[in-house]
Amino acid sequence: MDALTRRRFLLASGVVGAGALATTGAALGLGELLEKSTSRAAPADPGGTLVLVTLYGGNDGLNTVIPYADRRYHGLRPELAYPAEKVLHLDDALGLNPKLRGLKRLWDAKSLAIVLGVGYPKPDRSHFRSMDIWQTASPGVPVYSGWVGRWLDGTGATPETAVSFEPVLPPLLAGETRAGACVSIGGLRLPPGIDTGLVGALGGPQQGEPAMQARAAASYADLLRVEDLVRHSSESARPETGPTGPATGTGGSSALAVQLGLVARCVEAEVPTRVYSVSLGGFDTHASEIAGHETLLTQLDEALTSFVERMSQTETGRRVTVVVYSEFGRRVRANASDGTDHGTAGPVLVLGGQVTGGLYGEQPSLADLDDGDLKASVDFRQVFGTLLGSVLRADPARYLEGYQVTPLPFLPAG
Repeated sequence: MDALTRRRFLLASGVVGAGALATTGAALGLGELLEKSTSRAAPADPGGTLVLVTLYGGNDGLNTVIPYADRRYHGLRPELAYPAEKVLHLDDALGLNPKLRGLKRLWDAKSLAIVLGVGYPKPDRSHFRSMDIWQTASPGVPVYSGWVGRWLDGTGATPETAVSFEPVLPPLLAGETRAGACVSIGGLRLPPGIDTGLVGALGGPQQGEPAMQARAAASYADLLRVEDLVRHSSESARPETGPTGPATGTGGSSALAVQLGLVARCVEAEVPTRVYSVSLGGFDTHASEIAGHETLLTQLDEALTSFVERMSQTETGRRVTVVVYSEFGRRVRANASDGTDHGTAGPVLVLGGQVTGGLYGEQPSLADLDDGDLKASVDFRQVFGTLLGSVLRADPARYLEGYQVTPLPFLPAG
């Protein structure tokens, strides 16, 4: 393929330009990632490992961490409220959804922290804008880099330092000059009319081309490795089974369980990845919420609980911190379809061997609503800043657009 045709294709694909590396990231296979465990020495101060779990769609925080003792909760959403006797009590005011029995067990073991009422100033009820705010940590103005991506920029990290097991690289892991890696768990699916020969030609080097164009083109060659490496990745899994089932999974059959199973294998192999991004979708519960939400919370509970319990078995695993967030909560009152519409603040869950379990922040008052929505009591950057400082051993203000963080005490100081 001649250079002009190749460049036109790359331009049409949107991967040539100043931000090419940041927007495309690197394509890695699981086998390739696991091989990196022996390719470099551990840093002098390894800090910890961060696993970010995104709940796409807007999780109903009021029916996740339930203010069961507040009569307003029962009065404002009678169609959706859980009776106090069904709630898994955390204290005399709040409890977990009945489907979160595994998380209740972690709470009792003081391995679960719940940050209440997390949100950002001037809430936006658009899925896309709100998730963009959470992932870039920039509520004021749109920016083109995620907060983890900026950390990758600042540390000069290689792509495998931050890995997504989602279908595409989330903005969270994209910096201005660096980006994380996207590891496919389902193998390579080429569009109609595109075969591996064409992809290989696009990935071949061209003499004299700009470095960024060469790197963008090389990402196509990376795709060819993904198919083979992922298809054979099960051969590199350790054969043992643990208390939560086969080593290839972490309990349950949801997509999240599969993703966390891959994270577990990488952690146990001590790959140099410091941040993992995984996700579970479907939380946009506009209709018939109870049944659908309970199904999702069951999947979340099984995947998280077995992952954390598996991590507790090794020293490396005990340095893993898991954080669960969603782009917004739901409206306090139900809609006409027995569901809830887009809301504002909600709880963030933090789990792991380093976590000091308990409640942090204040539960938003149901007597003081903002046009029917909860008022945030904790800025989300306080949570992310705590993670940057404690887990990644970084200066939060440097990567949160100068925001001054007061670390929350659910993790030891970095």
